[in-house]
Amino acid sequence: MTASFKPVAEQLAYLKKGVAEIIREDELRVRLEKSCKTCVPLRVYLGVDPTAPDIHLGHTVVLRKLKHFQDMGHTAVFLIGDFSAMIGDPTGRSETRPPLSREEVDANAKTYLDQVFKILDKDKTEVRYNSEWLDKLSSTEVVRLCAHYRLARMLEREDFRSRLESNQPISVHELLYPLLTAYDAVSLKSDVELGATEQKFNLLVHRDIQREYGLEGQVCVTMPILVGLDGSKKMSKSLGNYVGITEAPAEIFGKMMSIPDDLMWSYYELVTDRTPEEIAALKNEVSSGKLHPMDAKMRLGQEVVSGFHGADAGKKAADNFQRVFRDREAPTEVPVQKIPRGPAKKLIALLVELGLAPSKSEAERLIKQKGVEINETPVEDFRKELDLSRPAEFLIRAGKKKFLRLVVE
Repeated sequence: MTASFKPVAEQLAYLKKGVAEIIREDELRVRLEKSCKTCVPLRVYLGVDPTAPDIHLGHTVVLRKLKHFQDMGHTAVFLIGDFSAMIGDPTGRSETRPPLSREEVDANAKTYLDQVFKILDKDKTEVRYNSEWLDKLSSTEVVRLCAHYRLARMLEREDFRSRLESNQPISVHELLYPLLTAYDAVSLKSDVELGATEQKFNLLVHRDIQREYGLEGQVCVTMPILVGLDGSKKMSKSLGNYVGITEAPAEIFGKMMSIPDDLMWSYYELVTDRTPEEIAALKNEVSSGKLHPMDAKMRLGQEVVSGFHGADAGKKAADNFQRVFRDREAPTEVPVQKIPRGPAKKLIALLVELGLAPSKSEAERLIKQKGVEINETPVEDFRKELDLSRPAEFLIRAGKKKFLRLVVE
């Protein structure tokens, strides 16, 4: 396979965007220069254990970096750790994780691929499974692999060390994890491996083991952990501060608009393909007062939605947000609830029945704070009743985000 490449300096500038660390940058430069001379692309891989079915925006940071190498004409290898997922990566864990079954891993892997190709070019991505080689390793080969690494170095790993110090158990198979995944790098003959900063130890083990097998040690590129919507902790489903990439466009857009203003620059850097120069120019427009921070954030939200749902969905989500939250108009599409005619009903009770408020006390609080509108008119009296005795239609707004068109038939 031959290819033509952009100048090395241009490639490096693009590939370094948002990167936490390159081990080592001078080696990456040499490899890029060799690639240009020989017209042979670098083999760049990202290994992912499919331990859960869904991907959130935080997972896409390192995926996007793989895409950047792909953009520069290099071979993107997406490695599914179907074998290693059954062992479990001990990174950051305070206890041994229960192993996953083959059925769980296979189901998660299929879902992962459906989502991954929202970012990577499917036709240009080499998909591999580490069971291809790890399932075939003989016991002799496993012992030989283990002989290439020292136990003392393995126990320097922070999570192992802290568990030892606190008398928490460590299973032997956990010690094998970084060695077996290092064999991935040997089998793939990778030039570059990508991972989050918390994967640095594993990546360095992989680099060392490649050399033990007579290969040139790969370059390791780590990416920062994406901060969640709360602006403080890392993005996590368990913390509820995440953006799921398969969520509805309006949901994604709304979540993006909720992040603190100063956090959006990190998001621009890590979850968009904008160049550092473009981001710097945008930041300068905001700091000079030429561009309102909310407008900059709306651009970010539109780009993120467009990346996963297409340009039309991105524009529609942005337009809808403008109507509802900035122009204070009803969205173009409002859920409709039909109810039969009946006696008048207190608005507080109706808001709870329709799911627009979690409780009567919360409904009363919303009304008192002028947070409820009927047909775009604020409700002043929390004791208000709605006449349901004849056919009618009411556009109800509760809080900033909840709209419902109530049709009395």
